[in-house]
Amino acid sequence: MKQITFLFVTALAISTALGCEKCKFYNNNPDFKIKSATVKLNKKFGQLEFEITVEGVAGKTVPKAVGKLDGAPVLGYVFPTTLKSEDIGFGKTEGIVALALTAHPDFDDSPLWDENADGIFDNDGIVWHPHWVVLTKDDRVKGGLSVKEFDQNDKSVKLPTTAPKMPMYMDSPGFAVVTEGNTIRVAVPTYRVNNQTSFKFDAVACHMEVSAPAEGHSAGMKMPMLGVYNVYSVLSKDLSLPYPVQ
Repeated sequence: MKQITFLFVTALAISTALGCEKCKFYNNNPDFKIKSATVKLNKKFGQLEFEITVEGVAGKTVPKAVGKLDGAPVLGYVFPTTLKSEDIGFGKTEGIVALALTAHPDFDDSPLWDENADGIFDNDGIVWHPHWVVLTKDDRVKGGLSVKEFDQNDKSVKLPTTAPKMPMYMDSPGFAVVTEGNTIRVAVPTYRVNNQTSFKFDAVACHMEVSAPAEGHSAGMKMPMLGVYNVYSVLSKDLSLPYPVQ
């Protein structure tokens, strides 16, 4: 974890200076300047309430569509945590377990859920929604991290039943994301994190991007399937995950 954190901090400095052209559009956007974040245990309802507060309007800014999956932009408010991959339904694997609240207009990766309640389940990627992901160090992208991938033929990989059919450690758990003024929040039942309630976390706002070449994606390609290309703010400044559940 310490090595990943150090590499992330180094990459953060680089990404701030050299971020991709699409990413730079949001560089000074107050909607991605994090002021505070909390994770509170609500014992009455048996849930963890994740919340990020920004300088601007949380969730107001969404990515501009590019019209295809390859190169599709993703904006995210992310809670990196000290949870283990097994706590959220994956098999044991190394990396940073994070809860990412995302929006992306070019594709839908939560086919079990109809976030805009129009009766169509594959057209609402633009609506803010959550993913559990496992992040790993990745020098191919300026943000220094990507969602960890695996060989789709590897039968030993364990995924939650709500995970989309993609060869990476990403789940689409279906929790409702709520935006209100300068705050974005989501409630997670404690049983969905293996009843872990004493972990630590951080808060990050970032720009991600999909790599989906026509010939298909495989391990070792030039770019990751879903990488972090620019980081707009980190609450702790150094991704040290210092904040406890309240």
